[in-house]
Amino acid sequence: MSRLPNVEEVIAWAREAGHLLMQGLGRAHDIRYKGLTDPVTEMDRASEALLIQRIRAAFPEHTIITEESGTLGKGDDTCWYIDPLDGTVNYAHGLPIFAVSVAFVHEGVPQVGVVYDPSRDECFYAMRGAGAFLNGRPIHPSETTELIRSLLVTGFPYDMSGREPDNLDLYAHFARRSQGVRRLGSAALDLCYVAAGRLDGYWEMGVAPWDIAAAMVIAEEAGVVVTRLTGEPNPLILPCNLLAANPGLYPHLLAEVRTVLGKDTTSAISASGDDGRGARAAKPTA
Repeated sequence: MSRLPNVEEVIAWAREAGHLLMQGLGRAHDIRYKGLTDPVTEMDRASEALLIQRIRAAFPEHTIITEESGTLGKGDDTCWYIDPLDGTVNYAHGLPIFAVSVAFVHEGVPQVGVVYDPSRDECFYAMRGAGAFLNGRPIHPSETTELIRSLLVTGFPYDMSGREPDNLDLYAHFARRSQGVRRLGSAALDLCYVAAGRLDGYWEMGVAPWDIAAAMVIAEEAGVVVTRLTGEPNPLILPCNLLAANPGLYPHLLAEVRTVLGKDTTSAISASGDDGRGARAAKPTA
């Protein structure tokens, strides 16, 4: 493996992209649609172009996998996942819940992750084996172990038409058995908030690798258990899905997921064949 990126340089790139996004927050945007309800703005593209430029200047040999431009490079085992604007729907409506997400991945395992929320100037980051931090302070998950005392979060794919399962059954199930279930609209922030103990658990079916790669290493380094909804490792394998919680709560969430989806959870989750956001086919490192 070539040298690991310096986490400080990745933070600088994410902050630069975040400051760019703040310049456009609340303004009218050139909105186009990749699907019926899946928007992309000129600010998504501008932020992505900036991040690609910075990564290519520092690591010209690395593959870059992006939400808007797809796979740039040879598709080897050393790559970057970038989501230049995680929470585009929120951003387009002027709702300040969005983030820039940048991850360095080797052989399918995130090694460095930065998630920057420019509206709150909160930068979550981690390097594998070195802990997780928020603006320089170490972060850890909550110690909540009872489901009824837990505050959970989830998300939904852009296109829910004809998808089985569509997560509504799990949402209703957990809403009746917890303190509440939030839907914030940014997978990267959802997972970082679990890492920081603001939320106790997170699950989602329709995510893409660039949504969660950076937050995944942040959460794991903080002490969160992060798996697929089935309990199997590597949420980055397509179709992407994940279950995350502190170690005490995680077994209870997994048991509830299996209760709702049935014993053959893997088949149920894989039935739709994609992540609901257009990410199909390739290996997470290709």
